[in-house]
Amino acid sequence: MQLGNKNAVNDQISPPFGARVLKDFRRNKLIYLMLLPVVAFYAVFHYAPLYGLQIAFKQFSPGKGIWNSEWIGFQHFHDFFTGFFFERVLRNTVLLGLYDLVLVFPASIVLALTLNEVRNRYFKRTVQSITYIPHFISVVVVVGMMVDFLSVDGLINQLIQFFGGSGIPFMRMPEWFRTIFTASAIWQGVGWGSIIYLAAITNIDPSLYEAAKVDGAGRWKQMISITLPGIMPTVIILFILRIGSFMVLQDEKILLMYNPSTYETADVIGTYVYRKGILEASYSYAAAVGMFNSLINMGLLLGANFISKRYSDTKLW
Repeated sequence: MQLGNKNAVNDQISPPFGARVLKDFRRNKLIYLMLLPVVAFYAVFHYAPLYGLQIAFKQFSPGKGIWNSEWIGFQHFHDFFTGFFFERVLRNTVLLGLYDLVLVFPASIVLALTLNEVRNRYFKRTVQSITYIPHFISVVVVVGMMVDFLSVDGLINQLIQFFGGSGIPFMRMPEWFRTIFTASAIWQGVGWGSIIYLAAITNIDPSLYEAAKVDGAGRWKQMISITLPGIMPTVIILFILRIGSFMVLQDEKILLMYNPSTYETADVIGTYVYRKGILEASYSYAAAVGMFNSLINMGLLLGANFISKRYSDTKLW
């Protein structure tokens, strides 16, 4: 009897972790092979460069190398926090990040909800195609288009002058930069961002809409009570990811758009790092500023996931 119990206990003991991994690898080796390029990409371009972060705490000299450069601790961080540009770049980064969360992020949700209510398939597909196209246009081309349309003799100013107004140098006025940047971000990303929400809507049980119709709910009520709650887990996950990149803006686009006359509202942490690290060759200082930016993003991501996990069933981990 005891021998039988002992065998039953041994049968319940799971194999070692290494054996389970090896067995799973043999069973799904093609899937692991497909995953290999992704793992290699992150290993080479995201994890391997972490070794170089130590130059943020050193006075890096290319001649001495990373390891032999002089260790100066948190001096670069102190110089950044007490520097003349700290308040400006932090304020601009936070404001543009807030504009992205408040205006750009919800735009895709609104478009997806609106398209879901369209019953004419031809019109719906036409709108989808038109809104998807800007995503595939190069940032350089997009900025070139904005420069042409918003120049003093561009189309927008010609329309303003036609109606009796005077020309406005939009691209040289700091008070217009955030509006132009945010509006162009909505135009370029609203269609592409709506795809995932439209996919989430298709997973909602159609019987819920039928029951709502029986209860007398109109299309607006159905959208508020069924569609929006149905895609809310997807919205929360994407919102958490968006918060995780709150301080990481479209730096390439800003670099192409801004000029010394708009630094007051256009200069962000990413462009400041570019100027200090690439143009001025202050590699250690730029690494310290970039590390500060990354730590803020990581803290925001962890905080957003913690809050979501505490007050809802949706979380990243």
